[in-house]
Amino acid sequence: MKIRNRFLTRLLAWLAVRLMRMLFLSCRRKDFAEVPDINPYESNDIERHLYCIWHDQVVMVLFAGRPVEFAGLVSRHQDGSILSDAMEMVGVQPVRGSSSRGGARALRELMEAAKDRHVAITPDGPRGPRHELKAGIVYLASQSGRKIVPVALTCRRMWKIRGNWTDMMLPKPFTTIYAVGLRPLHVPPDLDRDGIERFTQSLQEEMERAERLVNEAAAGRAPKFEAVRSDRLVRSDRLQPVERDAA
Repeated sequence: MKIRNRFLTRLLAWLAVRLMRMLFLSCRRKDFAEVPDINPYESNDIERHLYCIWHDQVVMVLFAGRPVEFAGLVSRHQDGSILSDAMEMVGVQPVRGSSSRGGARALRELMEAAKDRHVAITPDGPRGPRHELKAGIVYLASQSGRKIVPVALTCRRMWKIRGNWTDMMLPKPFTTIYAVGLRPLHVPPDLDRDGIERFTQSLQEEMERAERLVNEAAAGRAPKFEAVRSDRLVRSDRLQPVERDAA
């Protein structure tokens, strides 16, 4: 059933935000960053990036902390209206559009947002296939000059809400959320089609590596790079640097 009433859409978004905040406040979060200064939950005084995040993890990104100076791409479909309102309520600027609807306008708005904000993009949305990266984020990086940070999240105990082409991951109360951010990928300016395809494949491989590392972290095998402090919005531990292998 589609909800077209604007008041009901806003009300549902408000209720969803309140419920998600209550749920996530019972959780802890542990972050692992391959390089310093890529964690948008930590500080506003870092270089602006494009954050590449799989669609099924977007709720964890929004509520596992408080993103600083963020914009995000949201579908123009009805379910995107509720998500768009929820994003505004947590301080994230929504940009409406997708490859099938409003793409050109959304690209212009994302270019403008990238001047002074981080931008989060789910490159396998809005219709999938699941965890299969489309080239839009690479094109945006080539045009904007912003580097791409591959990101993956998971948690030890979760619900998976079934969708048409992917699930939505939600942590169960009092679990630990794990996040991994990899080294930013620099995309040269004004790439041609072949160049975009090459960098899209490279980013796909990095996203798969991030997914593998975050699943290993949740299983107790931390990545062999430094762990950064968790956000204090959720119940958190102060993490110690992970010991590196001897050279």
